[in-house]
Amino acid sequence: MHALDEFRGFVTPAEPLAPLTWFRLGGKAEFLAKPRSFADLTALMAACREADLPVRVLAGGSNILVRDEGVRGVVIHLESPAFSDVTLDGNWVEAGAAVPLTALISQTARAGLAGLEILTGIPGTVGGALRGNARVRGGSISQFVRKATVLTPSGEVLVREKDELTFDDENSSPDEALILSTLFELEREDPETVVRRMRRIWIVKKENQPYGHQSSGSIFRDPSSETSARMLIEQAGLKGARSGGAEVSERHANYIVAQPGATSADVIALIKLIQSQVRTLLGVDLTLQIQIW
Repeated sequence: MHALDEFRGFVTPAEPLAPLTWFRLGGKAEFLAKPRSFADLTALMAACREADLPVRVLAGGSNILVRDEGVRGVVIHLESPAFSDVTLDGNWVEAGAAVPLTALISQTARAGLAGLEILTGIPGTVGGALRGNARVRGGSISQFVRKATVLTPSGEVLVREKDELTFDDENSSPDEALILSTLFELEREDPETVVRRMRRIWIVKKENQPYGHQSSGSIFRDPSSETSARMLIEQAGLKGARSGGAEVSERHANYIVAQPGATSADVIALIKLIQSQVRTLLGVDLTLQIQIW
């Protein structure tokens, strides 16, 4: 009997992960879990601790590249309504980790709550955005966060206050196994004004992103507010560069598109080529924004 046999209602062995990621590439999870409730989640986490099984959390899949060999252990995918609540109370908004960031931005904009619209066009979920400290030139998600509720590896539910959260250019500080929800404080503004601003940002973003292809979000982080990864990749002459079925987008050099027949190994090889060329030609080390599992 396997340690996870009692969770067959929401845990599936040898489940493909490609359909859950934007790249649509990569192998299987040893176990894929889609908990239906908080009780399911805590019981599963306890069983994983007992069996010493590694746990990963898959959010919207926009910044994940799964290796062709797949992933050992348990991949938790939060998609149940139990993790998708949104509550608006004055200037305060609480959102579950599984809420799509785009949906939250639209909802708050229509309610006349300003701030998050600067993140329009960033894919993924609230939990993923907090984990990676989603940001644009005009700011980041961290400036609106006031609290984060997390489930620790030991099974404790803790509320991290604003002064306990430290954000930097790479990651946010709630490094516990799983973010459950986030509390934001936004500013009151005329709803039509916020929605118009959101739509303008969306139009600009769509004009610069590849479409009709399998791709993730941005591959590399911008080295600084003055220097973009896109600019450096273009300066290195890598627009359109290929490795197998993976290609640097002609529309935006900080995106890699997966052509038919591409593998995760192709994408990884192209990432390494870009990093090597930019380092050699321009003296800059590009840091990954996506995660490679």
